[in-house]
Amino acid sequence: MSEQTRTRRPAHGMGGRGAGEKPKDFRRAIRKMLGTIASYRVGLIFVMVFAVGSTVFNILGPRILSQATDELFSGLVLKVQGLGGIDFGKVGRILLFLLGMYALSAVFSFIQGWIMSGVSQKVSYEFRRQLSEKISRMPMNYFESRTNGEVLSRITNDVDTLGQSLNQSITTLITSVTTMIGVLIMMLSISPLMTLIALVILPVSMILIMFVMKHSQRFFRDQQAYLGHVNGQVEEVYGGLNVVKAFNREEKVLEDFNRDNQMLYQSAWKSQFFSGMMQPIMQFVGNLGYVGVAVSGSVLAISGAITVGSIQAFIQYVRNFTQPINQIAQVTNMLQSMAAAAERVFEFLEEEEEEQKTAHHAMIAEQTVDEKGELIRRERPVTVDDLKGQVIFDHVRFGYTPDKVIINDFCARVEPGQTVAIVGPTGAGKTTMVKLLMRFYDVNAGRILLDGYDVRDFDRSELREAFGMVLQDTWLFKGTIMENIRYGRQDATDEEVIEAAKAAHAHHFIQTLPGGYQMELNEEASNVSQGQKQLLTIARAILADNKVLILDEATSSVDTRTEQRIQKAMNNLMRGRTSFVIAHRLSTIRDADLILVMRGGDIVEQGTHEELLAKNGFYAQLYNAQFEEATA
Repeated sequence: MSEQTRTRRPAHGMGGRGAGEKPKDFRRAIRKMLGTIASYRVGLIFVMVFAVGSTVFNILGPRILSQATDELFSGLVLKVQGLGGIDFGKVGRILLFLLGMYALSAVFSFIQGWIMSGVSQKVSYEFRRQLSEKISRMPMNYFESRTNGEVLSRITNDVDTLGQSLNQSITTLITSVTTMIGVLIMMLSISPLMTLIALVILPVSMILIMFVMKHSQRFFRDQQAYLGHVNGQVEEVYGGLNVVKAFNREEKVLEDFNRDNQMLYQSAWKSQFFSGMMQPIMQFVGNLGYVGVAVSGSVLAISGAITVGSIQAFIQYVRNFTQPINQIAQVTNMLQSMAAAAERVFEFLEEEEEEQKTAHHAMIAEQTVDEKGELIRRERPVTVDDLKGQVIFDHVRFGYTPDKVIINDFCARVEPGQTVAIVGPTGAGKTTMVKLLMRFYDVNAGRILLDGYDVRDFDRSELREAFGMVLQDTWLFKGTIMENIRYGRQDATDEEVIEAAKAAHAHHFIQTLPGGYQMELNEEASNVSQGQKQLLTIARAILADNKVLILDEATSSVDTRTEQRIQKAMNNLMRGRTSFVIAHRLSTIRDADLILVMRGGDIVEQGTHEELLAKNGFYAQLYNAQFEEATA
């Protein structure tokens, strides 16, 4: 398809539901996520090795520091007793060794962070690539039944949440578990009794954390949901701001925004409050542990069962033991968020795709002569180059849903090179016929034949190469005029682009623009007029040189003089092509070879302009009504 429909591309803001909600099936989402990142197992193994190494060196730090403390304490006692002094050389060597360990820990932490960032971004990149490719394979009814914000949210909110959560959760989980195990071993090596006293606080902290998580998860879910609503509403209002102002709906829009914003505020402060309670709760529980350790350590030190340095190291380990518990709780929230985001991404990737390949391809018979000079008959798939442009609608029946049929029994025959106009009131099914012709949808009954071949026997992408479209809503992207016209055929030379622009009557106005064909169009293409944009899209269709052309209300949004220029350009475009013209201005289709008059999903009249006026039927009523309005 050589033309697209939208002057304004969808905004890149976030819309739809948020990614922080609770997944429907946590285990399945995590299992599929693990399957996705399995291809990066080598990098993850290195992350694990360096993360564990960094954590182990950190864990050993307090135990080595305790040796320096013991050396200082024993030297101080000897000095007080007058029997000796502090061996600062030995203390210095211990501290220097400790500094080296901490430096090595920092290097390991840096390396694992660098590797993990690369892995998480590669995963995000891969998901964005898959989502982008998936969009092009999705059927039209998927996008027509969902908002732009909901689809964009998968690529923005969900992939970003997934990448950030993956980056933080894996390393945090590894270091937290390693820290808990390592600290427990070190505590047991110092004093099993004090370890038992310190572990008493563990069930208390777990109960408190589970209580907070249970109440905070709902608010986090609501926060993300209302964040999506607010973002989607802002994007929608911003895109249609002129309509909002024209109908004086500012107060209503503000009222709706304030309602959703208030709900976002309520859920956000509650979720942040519960999340913020984690740290003070853990500090309180940790302080209880310090009291127990201080009392028991004092008793053991007096009895000579433990040294002062060991008590100092043990207190550090108690602090380090409670911190991973808090981190694991936060990782649990991140995993919930990641699982929900992954679930929504996988849900989109698993959506039913538009069938591209057909069970049997349209074939064409050819007669060739072999090496012996004998005549042989072969069949090969039909290509776009083989098509002439004949189109037959054979008792077509269609409905977007089975219970609502909008095309009842559509029959028409269009010969190659003919210009066919489809007219009728709004909702008659004109645009639907175009969607069926290009296989955006397939017919429920009947057939549509292209050069005698059922369109369902063509691959969709190959079939659409035979069609060019010029629509009322033009679509131009940010780039030069030359690039926008060349979008119709990427291998076209500059000379071919200029010739297409001349045929579209666009060459003259392009030359008057600053930069000419190299002028940069902005993102909204607002630096050229509506009529000029339409001429550029016609030039693009001319350059594409498709067999069948579809013009859907291509002149309805411009003034009469510009319409005349566009009409001349379209006449050049339609020359030698089978053309379908959908128009409400009946004055623009008087020269059509065939006019199909639709009403209620059926063709009620067909013929030339003069023949239909002579019948004095429904077409004559439509035409005379427009003529009366024009002269009123």
